[in-house]
Amino acid sequence: MFRKLLMLTGMLALLVGCQSTMKKNTDIASQSPATALPSLDKEDGATHLVRLSNGLTVLIKEDDRFPLVNTRLYVHAGSAYETPDIAGISHQLEHMVFKGTKKRGMGESARAIEAVGGNVNAATSFDYTVYYAEVPDNDWKLGMDVITDMAFNASIDPVELESEKKVVLSELKRGEDSPGSKLFKTLQHMVWKGTPYEWPIIGYPETVGALTREKIKAYIGRLYQPQSMLLAVVGKVDPQEVLAEAERLLGSKQNTGTVLPPEPFVIPEAGQGPKVVTLPGKWNKVYMGVAFPIPHSSSAEYAGLDLLSQLLGGDDTSRYYRKFKYDLHLVDSISVSPLALERGGMLYISATMDADKVDAFWRELTSDLASFDATVFTDREIDRARLNLEDSLFLAKETLSGLASKTAFLQFFENGEQGEKDYLFALNQADRSELQSLYDEYVRPDRMASAVLLPEQTTVKAEALEAITEQGWPVRNNVKKAKAAAAEAKEQVIDLPNGNRLVLLPDATLPYTAMSLYWTGGDGELTPDQEGLASLTAKALTRGTLTMSATEVQEFLADHAASLGASAGRNIFAVEAKFPTRFTGDILPLLTDVLTSPSFDLAEVDRSKQDQIAAIKSREDRPLGLAFRHLFPFLYKSGPYALLHQGTPEEVEKLGQSDIMRFWGRQAMQPMTIAVCGQFDPAAIESFAKTISTALTAPVGEYEFATPEWGTEREATLTLQDRNQAHLLMVFPTPGKTDKDDSARLELLKAALSGQSGLLFNELRDKQGLGYTVTSLLWQSRNTGFIALYIGTKPDTVEQSLEGFRKVIADLSAKVLPEDELTRAKNILTGDYYQEQQSLLSRSRQAASLMARGFERNYEQDIIERAQTVTPEQVREVVRKYMNPDKAYLMKVLP
Repeated sequence: MFRKLLMLTGMLALLVGCQSTMKKNTDIASQSPATALPSLDKEDGATHLVRLSNGLTVLIKEDDRFPLVNTRLYVHAGSAYETPDIAGISHQLEHMVFKGTKKRGMGESARAIEAVGGNVNAATSFDYTVYYAEVPDNDWKLGMDVITDMAFNASIDPVELESEKKVVLSELKRGEDSPGSKLFKTLQHMVWKGTPYEWPIIGYPETVGALTREKIKAYIGRLYQPQSMLLAVVGKVDPQEVLAEAERLLGSKQNTGTVLPPEPFVIPEAGQGPKVVTLPGKWNKVYMGVAFPIPHSSSAEYAGLDLLSQLLGGDDTSRYYRKFKYDLHLVDSISVSPLALERGGMLYISATMDADKVDAFWRELTSDLASFDATVFTDREIDRARLNLEDSLFLAKETLSGLASKTAFLQFFENGEQGEKDYLFALNQADRSELQSLYDEYVRPDRMASAVLLPEQTTVKAEALEAITEQGWPVRNNVKKAKAAAAEAKEQVIDLPNGNRLVLLPDATLPYTAMSLYWTGGDGELTPDQEGLASLTAKALTRGTLTMSATEVQEFLADHAASLGASAGRNIFAVEAKFPTRFTGDILPLLTDVLTSPSFDLAEVDRSKQDQIAAIKSREDRPLGLAFRHLFPFLYKSGPYALLHQGTPEEVEKLGQSDIMRFWGRQAMQPMTIAVCGQFDPAAIESFAKTISTALTAPVGEYEFATPEWGTEREATLTLQDRNQAHLLMVFPTPGKTDKDDSARLELLKAALSGQSGLLFNELRDKQGLGYTVTSLLWQSRNTGFIALYIGTKPDTVEQSLEGFRKVIADLSAKVLPEDELTRAKNILTGDYYQEQQSLLSRSRQAASLMARGFERNYEQDIIERAQTVTPEQVREVVRKYMNPDKAYLMKVLP
């Protein structure tokens, strides 16, 4: 099911459950050819379904909130439709469709979409491949044409195939560097052994290496049948025009064979567990996964299993989080998620901890698993879990891409909108008796598989963990189955006491309120010996008030489907909340208490410290995490930029309650900007804002944004042993955001360099096959900034990659950017802006962040407008001005 997505690092697709929809849908309006297309009704927001004469289903949904259209083409062709000898062919094909079609050359598909400010991509999962594009509404035909062209007309050039196979092999190695990806790939082999879910979606080195054009063409011919496809078009469109275009593009496509729905896997009555595999490596932490096979997503039992998972480990109020993290301090994180696919699934327990806590955690977990009793769940817990599962469904519609993905996925796998209704009905009918029955049937020691990634020199043995399980949780045989004020709100800026401001951004689409409170400060309030204090304060701030414990705060938020969190940056401190509008009267008093009366309880401070230390160690287990953690102290010698934002474990250990209280006392006095987006009562919001302004802030001197001194060392090399890839960052100093003209030109330059049709991708990946990921990034604060080039590559191609960077820069310096490249970059800026600002919280965050830093709220739009007038000569000028490779800062992370 789509309800709970299991996101696993290193995989290209969201692993979502699904259900075959090869059977005909009774809601389909017509199967007639183009000469007799049905007249679609004009109901706003209606979901239109039409089956073309060749069996291809067309789904059209109107949504005019944004000037965008999201188009998706789903195909019943994923890794589970492969045979072992061609494992990874679905994913390889996904790569190859970007290498050219019969009507578009290499890179031209992405270039066409990005040229109008859109984006295009594809994803492969076990049970499907999806091609999707999001474009401005005026270009919806282009989006549909490009993705259907990619799916049906890929050229599969043999030379390009050999080049792209190297990229996939590099990507495969990259996945081995990620704890989450390595853990899941181990578990899928254990849980789904002997099935098409056994091998990773990306395949194996030997099978990928053996793929040929002939094999890929045969695979396409076998599975890319119109009868097993769904085209979904969602956004600001005319449904009748979309249907006519779909018929024009796809109506003549012929089925050359029959694709039958695959049969679900039968879970063996007796399993081979408990089975534990340990994988030592150069990790800072222990990463543990425990999995049990569960039924496929069309099973009527899924809703109950989803509710059970939410109660056990779905969020910070769940039983496992409370016990193992909060009470016993045995883990840094723990979660429970169901992953249900077309033919089978798994219930997945994931935990991260220190090596010296593995034994104690395993004994406690085994004891809990053995003694599970559904009657311990209170009515409040069950109601809360249901509410939050329902909430996740509702919020999926917030962005256009989310709405398109959800609606299309429902239709392709879940019997459409009725599938969602069936799930919600089953969710609300599930009781303790059903939960107990499901647990007894599926969470069993004989079906348990566990994989554990261990730091080297750790003495934990797989056999010992298996023995603990067998002793504490013996196998049992024959286990039985068991919207008014908000609509009138106007966009406005209100002055508040003590120099604060309130920004109101009404949006009546969803009955939710997003609120962002931003102060200047953050690391800018620290001295060098206080590294990590701002981040630590942010972690501790929301963990309890003088009247509510941390546990009570978390339960209160979960009971109201609300989120609340704090964060700190180099010059900023922020608190953000999001909640259903109907709970405004409950959430605002809590937020007031959190800000004005935080408890900073000693125990919670200690938990916050341990969480921060764990985050530091986990981040340094990931190559890019390690690079960006140390990038700013490498680049800068002074100001907040020279600090390690999270500090070091040793420094964090020394910080205490008094340090946090003093910091918050100073931080809270700084001027504040509050931005609110969504549905809200303006009077209630303004009253809250005035109360906070009076209670917290006081007139102080203007915050000084430091202009930092750059470092004198030009190269830094970090080492992360036993990894497969090298990661390179070539960094060039730039001015900050106050120089709007250069900022606009730099934004254009970054856009020209980035993307699948960008200059870096074209040179380093398409032409030279040097890495799976190659891009550029632009970071700017008020008084400083940098533009950087990045690639993840093989250790033996480091110098070649750096030379590739130099070549791209030299070409940009020597000749002006072609007009089509400049137009593409300009359109990308506009398209990215709309795509990134769709959620309520992203809009409140943008407004509060910009205004707190001293910029006008329309700063980003101003940059986009300025960028439209930039000339090719000005782009070349900015390259020559800032991007001198001989003066660049170079950071390497090497195995």
